[in-house]
Amino acid sequence: MDAKSSPSHQNPPPSEKTQHKPIRMRRWMIIIGGALVLLVGIIWGFNTFRNHMIAQFFKNNKPPPTVVAVAEAKSEVLPNLLTGVGDLAAVHQVNVTTDVNGRVTEILFTPGAKVKAGDPLLQIFDAPDQSDLASYKAQTLAASLALDRAKTLLAKSFGPQATVDQAQAAYDQANAAVAKTEAIISQKRIKAPFDGELGVRLVELGQYLSAGTQIVSLTDLSQLYLNFTATEKDRSVLNVGQTVRIVVDAYPGRTFEGKITTIEPQISADTRNVRIQATLANPDRILQPGMFASTTVELPPKPAVITVPETAVDYTLYGDSVWLITETKDADGKTSLKTDRTFVKTGSRVHGRVVISSGLKAGDKVVAVGQLKLQSGSAVAISSDPPPPIPAQPPRN
Repeated sequence: MDAKSSPSHQNPPPSEKTQHKPIRMRRWMIIIGGALVLLVGIIWGFNTFRNHMIAQFFKNNKPPPTVVAVAEAKSEVLPNLLTGVGDLAAVHQVNVTTDVNGRVTEILFTPGAKVKAGDPLLQIFDAPDQSDLASYKAQTLAASLALDRAKTLLAKSFGPQATVDQAQAAYDQANAAVAKTEAIISQKRIKAPFDGELGVRLVELGQYLSAGTQIVSLTDLSQLYLNFTATEKDRSVLNVGQTVRIVVDAYPGRTFEGKITTIEPQISADTRNVRIQATLANPDRILQPGMFASTTVELPPKPAVITVPETAVDYTLYGDSVWLITETKDADGKTSLKTDRTFVKTGSRVHGRVVISSGLKAGDKVVAVGQLKLQSGSAVAISSDPPPPIPAQPPRN
């Protein structure tokens, strides 16, 4: 028997091959399934480990607290002030004019000079009037002599009473003519009506002036009026004698003080405002009529209110708010500072501070500088630098 026909070298029957295939398939399925489970487990474990490490990183590496400047809400009595605007006017101011027509023969003043009441300023041609005055004075003398003679004759019964009366009338007429001529002459010599400072000269030598022509302005700067208005709702708190302080653009940083001297008894039907006039001393003569002035009237004080610096308040369309600082303790007992946005109701602003009518109490600490970096619950640290100072106020004279 040859090798090919030997039973030991013959192929297995088909039934045995069919039985071996499912076994190998299951073995490979188990291996692949186990590999997939292992791969999924590795991926899940890696993600879990990564998330845990990230959480630990952020838990143990908190951002440093924001450094801010802090101010304290205070309870204080603020000055009760009524502010407004007005303008200055001279107590005595006039445009010097001529009462009569005539030609300028002499200019007796220097523009810008200080003059006293009665000082001559201008001379208008008055030679004809001087001649008339001399004539009327001569007539007065003659009438006086005639009156004396008539009285003497009447005393001796040599003349009638009618002669005395006629002489008296002639004498009075002559005196009246003298007085009238002297008045005309005085009109042609223009004098300063009061002490003051002259302005720009508006006439020339030899110029013919008509009655009413302006010659020069004359202003007394020793005292000035401050005219301003207040609303009718403020009328009840205004009284004569109250102090008024003003600031003008020409002298920044300086404050000038006066007293209310007049309150208009009528309220304007158009504006519902009342006109107020105060009087200010001007010893340095630096204030001038026509200046625009910012006014402040000191009113009776109000009760104490809660205030914070202006820089501590955020003004938005949603309302006014501050960043309130609170102390918190963690699980380890460590104290930290956090901020929360707190909405408040604001009032007037005086000397760099804002009145808080609701939302804060005295002693609360708020952020004065550094709000832009904050969010609700942000950790903060107090800066060693002091909060910004209140804006400087102009010194009071």
